[in-house]
Amino acid sequence: MDDTELQLIDQTLEVVDYAPGSHILTQNGPPSQYLYLIRKGVVRFVRDGQVVQILEEGELFGYPSMLNQEAASSDTIVEEACTLYRIPEKTFRTLIDNAPFAEFFLKNLSERLRRTLTVEPPTLGGDLTTPVGDLIVRPPVMISPSSTVTEAAQAMQKAWVSVVLVQDNPPGIITDHDFRMRVLAEGLGPETPVQLVMSRPLKTLPADTPTHGAMLFLLQENIHHLVLTQDEHIVGIITVLDLLRHQARSPLYLLRQLENLNAPNILSRYALEIAGTVEAMFKGGLDVTHIGRVIASLNDALVRRLLRMAEQELGPPPTPYAWLVFGSEGRMEQAMLTDQDNALVYLDDTTEAKTYFAKFAERVVNGLIRAGFPPCPGGYMATKWCYPRAEWERLFQGWVDNPEPQALLEIGIFFDFRAIYGELSTEPLEQIIARAGRSGIFISHLTRAALEFRPPLGFFRRIRLEEDGRVDLKAGGIAPVVSMARIYALKAGIRTRSTLERLAEAQTAGVLSQTGAETLTETYRFLFQLRLRDQLAAMEANQTLDNKVRLEALSAVEKRHLKEAFSAIREMQEAISQGLVG
Repeated sequence: MDDTELQLIDQTLEVVDYAPGSHILTQNGPPSQYLYLIRKGVVRFVRDGQVVQILEEGELFGYPSMLNQEAASSDTIVEEACTLYRIPEKTFRTLIDNAPFAEFFLKNLSERLRRTLTVEPPTLGGDLTTPVGDLIVRPPVMISPSSTVTEAAQAMQKAWVSVVLVQDNPPGIITDHDFRMRVLAEGLGPETPVQLVMSRPLKTLPADTPTHGAMLFLLQENIHHLVLTQDEHIVGIITVLDLLRHQARSPLYLLRQLENLNAPNILSRYALEIAGTVEAMFKGGLDVTHIGRVIASLNDALVRRLLRMAEQELGPPPTPYAWLVFGSEGRMEQAMLTDQDNALVYLDDTTEAKTYFAKFAERVVNGLIRAGFPPCPGGYMATKWCYPRAEWERLFQGWVDNPEPQALLEIGIFFDFRAIYGELSTEPLEQIIARAGRSGIFISHLTRAALEFRPPLGFFRRIRLEEDGRVDLKAGGIAPVVSMARIYALKAGIRTRSTLERLAEAQTAGVLSQTGAETLTETYRFLFQLRLRDQLAAMEANQTLDNKVRLEALSAVEKRHLKEAFSAIREMQEAISQGLVG
């Protein structure tokens, strides 16, 4: 609001005290004449003699009746002595001309949460929403496919670049790294045609891709040069160094360190480096779900490096294998480092394979412990969960056929798996999951298990605190959304693991309404952001990180949104328990 609007509120705002038992609005009475804001105290809404809701400090009421010029839908009675701010209807209707003010009262929960999550501007380093094309400093250097590696090197030296493009069909790329690994290391001569050592097809992104998207692409593809296009034409090349210069503390800096993991001290610094990277991205305004994907990609790079080191120490594996991650890491939704969740699947069931992979898993798991990933208290690590693929198929099918409580627990963990390294296909496991989604009985069992995660709402939907006076955002909010998204994905035959992608694809498939998808999506992002912000604050204070927040640490708006978010989750749970689809 501008100064004039704020002055209008200051001139017309009334501060009124109410004693316990006072009636402020009455059911079927005259429309409200004020927008009420609770400064202190508690009020209850009573409809037909039944208490239906409790409002506390920082919450608003009266505006639906005032906007619609209809009677209040319930009696509003003072529960505890109240101090209320009252804004008269005339002032309210003047302010409603301000679009952001109007949107707050007229938009639904998902839109209000979305606005809450996007009001903070970037504050540190380069803006991660900047189009990556803005980082292009020169047009790409091009050479012909008949050029020799000597001519390519001379072109690089002349232009002071580390990469050139080869004008072929399709085009290729050659870097200074290629000279070392594909020319010198292979004993090739200076007259070698670049066609023999170049890479193609090119890995490209549109030039209007946000910088954070380019970072994530480089991390996932494990490349150092990115070709940018516009209208299907190549317009430039950016490098890891370009992105490092743009961002004060880039995740790409940590990726470069992982590539030199032979130095033991890098492992010991990993957790600290991750925390600093998360903090930089969070303060830089990057969406929390994008942060999760970036950190998951870095963790993947770390694990792949540890796996290659284990292969070098133990020798080539006796049979193809795949390394799996699951839980939040499998969904690419982990920010700060938490417990390990991993497993190993290999092909041939032989004594040699069993012995090799037992040692192999131990080396990798211990490496992750040194990097700051604590052992999983439940033992869900590759040192225990290391079986031939046929055994994994038996386990998956057994859980589906006999969905007892323990089996449902395993499903909630392992069905979010993601294979991040190895040549062995996990398609047989994907097929079992797909068939399970077509079983109504199985989905019913999984739904009942998922509904055990309930938002911490007590009578009249007041937030219920735990013994330590805090609220568990994961158990009460994040986990229920993750569970519901998994169920919708199974019903729709969706293979993606990300919670938000599951919700979006479930809506597209018609098993979840647009309103349901938007509400769960923005609720998830809101809870994820609250948790990460509190974890970063705890880290700065040298406190133990967990999933809980103190209500008094939240603003009045955040408290109200938190209660609304929990209420929305409960309503979605009630709908899904009745066999509805949101």
